Amino acid sequence: MQTERRLPEWLKMHRASGENYSRVKRLVESNQLHTICTSGNCPNIGECWNSGTATFMILGDICTRSCKFCATKTGKPFPPDNDEPARLAESIRILKLKHCVITSVDRDDLPDRGSEFWAETIKAIKKVNPGITVEALIPDFDGSYANIMRVIIAEPDIISHNIETVKRLTPYIRTKTKYSTSLTVLKIISEKKRRAKSGFMVGLGEYEEEVKETIGDLFNAGCRILTLGQYLQPGLNHMKPVDYITPDKFAEYRKFAVETGFDFVECHPLVRSSFHAEKHISAR
Repeated sequence: MQTERRLPEWLKMHRASGENYSRVKRLVESNQLHTICTSGNCPNIGECWNSGTATFMILGDICTRSCKFCATKTGKPFPPDNDEPARLAESIRILKLKHCVITSVDRDDLPDRGSEFWAETIKAIKKVNPGITVEALIPDFDGSYANIMRVIIAEPDIISHNIETVKRLTPYIRTKTKYSTSLTVLKIISEKKRRAKSGFMVGLGEYEEEVKETIGDLFNAGCRILTLGQYLQPGLNHMKPVDYITPDKFAEYRKFAVETGFDFVECHPLVRSSFHAEKHISAR
């Protein structure tokens, strides 16, 4: 009988707890909001929530896609909640956030893939919270220029879209999305002079040269903020990691990305897309 591989020491995490953690948890639950922190089983939830930050997930918590790495529920989503933008904006005000990150499930069931709801949410947050900076971590919207432009026109300060993995593994790991579509999304963002950000995971069976190729592809698409972290199995029904990449190798990848020309690089085993997102706003 094959035994489970134990996590290496550099991937050991502390249990999420603390006063601020409990405060954010209560606020999210009482306002019927969703976060990718909980839906995605993020390993940094304790650190982020204790610092008073969370990545809010709009348009429900049921995704129309079923990527093999993602813990978010999949199925037929409920109709959009028209009161959600106002509740989210008010929750952000109560938390006194200076920077917030918004993401969403994929909504292939909606004609505009949820892009108008995205725009309304960003505008509501900015209206209730003057001076706040916003990162929009968007799905691919099927690469639709019109859908992406709805978000751009709402003027988030950073627009992020994760490419998730290398080109070769994309068809096996991601549902529906194409590697080229993600690059198109980022290119549209950068060409409209918005700060473009992306991230992907390692430990899925990719080769070192493929990691460097992906870094280069993202840079050539206009992306200037990069996050790179270790894939961890979020649940028993998800694919298992092929490798655990060492911190030294992450340091090598970070050096390569900086030398490629990225303005800001978060590169460490426990890094996720929104980790230390407040720092990314100053990247130039």
